[in-house]
Amino acid sequence: MGEIRVLVGTSKGAFVLTADEGRAEWRVDGPLFGGWEVYHLVGSPADPDRLYASLSKGWFGQVVQRSDDGGRSWQSAGNDLRYEGEPGTHQHFDGSAQPWRFTRIWQLVPDHADPDSVLAGVEDAALFRTTDGAMTWRELPALRSHPTAAGWAPGAGGLCLHTILADSGDNQRLLVAISSAGVLASEDGGTSWELATTGLRSDFLPDPEAEVGHCVHKLARHPGRPDRVYMQKHWDVLRSDDHGYSWHEISGDLPTDFGFAIAVHAHDPDTVYVVPITSDELHFPPDGRLRVYRSRTAGGRWEPLTAGLPQRDCYVNVLRDGLAVDTLDPCGVYLGTTGGQVYVSADEGEQWHTIVRDLPRVLSVEVQTLP
Repeated sequence: MGEIRVLVGTSKGAFVLTADEGRAEWRVDGPLFGGWEVYHLVGSPADPDRLYASLSKGWFGQVVQRSDDGGRSWQSAGNDLRYEGEPGTHQHFDGSAQPWRFTRIWQLVPDHADPDSVLAGVEDAALFRTTDGAMTWRELPALRSHPTAAGWAPGAGGLCLHTILADSGDNQRLLVAISSAGVLASEDGGTSWELATTGLRSDFLPDPEAEVGHCVHKLARHPGRPDRVYMQKHWDVLRSDDHGYSWHEISGDLPTDFGFAIAVHAHDPDTVYVVPITSDELHFPPDGRLRVYRSRTAGGRWEPLTAGLPQRDCYVNVLRDGLAVDTLDPCGVYLGTTGGQVYVSADEGEQWHTIVRDLPRVLSVEVQTLP
């Protein structure tokens, strides 16, 4: 095995962290795109040298950049993301109709086999695809024309499509999570969609078991077990065993079931990680102690992982894309915080070490295992 590359997007640029398989000594390169919000920096599973970056900056708006040499140089990609057809409306905070407005790309998901093919989840919630290396984009309009779309309403972070799960064994099967609408599933590559919210309950809704309106924070699944999907919701950790079509709660003995990030062990679909946050008003760890919780029983029982993490006076947050894993054995786990710290555990979460301490606010963490 060769090198681990950790791609970190922050509120003031991107950073590339590299180490060998020992994951003990790290090189920190950056900032790339200094001063820009880097919402997502991700590598292609089909080509380790191909990277994509989603950037945003007040005056300049949304920009996509592409690298063909592992991040040493970059070129502007296409920024022609436009809603197709009549824009229509969705629901505003006050219940009134709000026109759809494109503001930013929350997630870029390269295809498993084709480095030129990428899906993009955006705000206001829509799904786009490129097949030419991000030079041109086209909306998959069936999602935004779903019969329930006019009733989708923004969460505190906006009406964002923040998570796309593509099944590596069946590229026609997609799951997307939208805050605050819920989860939708497609079996035909995005040509049609159906709600995947059975079993979700949100007590803040007028109808707690409504089909739409659930504030889903993040989805995760193991590539070898695509029928099993985990969810961190605005209150509740849940699991699905039928590709996301129905859900049941697995919060169990967590100190709180509120949080943003969730990740699945690279080799074991029964092992899942979350980072509990005190509440929807108090976005910091309970008791000021940063703890990652792990379940080895698919959510049946949870255990705190604390060794090497700050256990007093810690009031950072971990955002929805701040938790990731590598594919080495033992599996490495990576944690990025709003305080600018990036931590690594090279032993499945047992012991944590600081890679870098004083970056800007971490927005996303992605990991590549390089040959």
